[in-house]
Amino acid sequence: MKIAVNKVISVLVSSFFLVASINTFAKSEHKPAPDFTLKSAQGENMRLSEQRGNVVLVNFWASWCGPCREELPKMEKLQQDYQDLGFTILAVNVDEDSRKANILLDDIKVSYPILFDPTAKLSKLYDVSAMPTTVMIDRNGNQRLLHKGYKSGDEKKYAKAIKALIRE
Repeated sequence: MKIAVNKVISVLVSSFFLVASINTFAKSEHKPAPDFTLKSAQGENMRLSEQRGNVVLVNFWASWCGPCREELPKMEKLQQDYQDLGFTILAVNVDEDSRKANILLDDIKVSYPILFDPTAKLSKLYDVSAMPTTVMIDRNGNQRLLHKGYKSGDEKKYAKAIKALIRE
């Protein structure tokens, strides 16, 4: 009985902090996201500012990163669920050799654009110090969330943040 009560209390406390973090996120200070242009896996240049009007999730990842491999398919689900509502993902690979990313993407299929940052210039600009790192950008081009690392369930927090930004 005591264990069940402790679990209920733990779930309630976790739910409270999740709701509080989403509310904080929705009211966060709007910081302009640095614009960038990177080459895509299809060989085209993509520019962040071309996405103005959409909610954009920029996900920095590497082929050698275990949590990144786990997260990529979950990001694909977010893309599929929200793309018709003005949402997109730009996945920025940070490997020095883009062939490593392409090998991984032969096994993990995604529909969102894969961009390459082999010199880490963009990664430095966005303060990427952990893999993966996720940045959420609102329709006006303002950075609203910076999340370092990944653990199972983070995609649910991203989904709530995406919904909040789409409603703005």
